[in-house]
Amino acid sequence: MIKYTLKCACDHQFESWFQSAAAFDKLSGAGMVTCAVCGSSAVEKAMMAPRVRTGRKAASQLGEAEVQTPSEPAQTPKESPPEPETALAQTEAEAALRKIREKVEANSDYVGSNFVEEARAMHQGEAPERSIYGEAKPAEAKELIEEGVPVLPLPFVPGRKTN
Repeated sequence: MIKYTLKCACDHQFESWFQSAAAFDKLSGAGMVTCAVCGSSAVEKAMMAPRVRTGRKAASQLGEAEVQTPSEPAQTPKESPPEPETALAQTEAEAALRKIREKVEANSDYVGSNFVEEARAMHQGEAPERSIYGEAKPAEAKELIEEGVPVLPLPFVPGRKTN
């Protein structure tokens, strides 16, 4: 087992355990490692301080190389404490995003990967108009915009898609 400090594109930091470095690379490459705070899959390893024993006495008492294993099961990732001056701004921003997310989820239907088809059908009058949200690839979203379909990227990952 190996513990990494991770950081998402929104600068949230958290720790997580992986079976091996290769397991992290595989999961991360598949987009399965996401930020626990915002759900972003743009996660990378953050700078970590190495665990170094001080003095020869400690090293000689070990005899063999120490194998690190987690003493507890994997815990919910924790965000590292932000700088005091940015803590309030970060909390306010997260609260604003949370309110937007709650409003969208309460007043819209989640259509998932069918978003493009649903939005296009409503725009062409083939389906009744309603508020929807879901997923679209950037190229698909661009096509919708070029067709005149009003779409807008949301600043969060749907609750169904978060860990």
